[in-house]
Amino acid sequence: MFETKPDITGCAEIETLVNTFYDRVRTDEVLGFIFNEVAHTNWTTHLPKMYAFWETVLFRTGGFTGNPLAAHAKLVPLTDMGRDKFDHWLQLFRRTVDDLFAGERAEHIKNCAADMANVIYSRINGVPDPRFDPANLTPEQLARYSRYQQPAA
Repeated sequence: MFETKPDITGCAEIETLVNTFYDRVRTDEVLGFIFNEVAHTNWTTHLPKMYAFWETVLFRTGGFTGNPLAAHAKLVPLTDMGRDKFDHWLQLFRRTVDDLFAGERAEHIKNCAADMANVIYSRINGVPDPRFDPANLTPEQLARYSRYQQPAA
């Protein structure tokens, strides 16, 4: 029988997503080392910050305070923080969302994660954000972008 997955509706789902995702991160062959050995992540304090972060992103109610850019930038001198790491993080995040949830908010959180990964990667590595390369835009995005570029009548 076909099973319908719930959408993300509140804090309980955010906590399930974050806990499941970071359980996977801790044992991931690419990311586990960065979180466990390089950043020495204190999971007792990190997980509640991530609950608040994603609740703020999705519902504007999480009360997140912090500077994700600075936290990631501190790691650059210590380990490779290249595009492949961010792509892997994003793939793992998307897979976790898809394993647990389906719906408008589930899609939105995956899009927000992609935006966040692109911004953090580009800023900490001092490279252009790949989203702004017209070669990387979908036809829909190109059409929307071209409308913004037209002078006002």
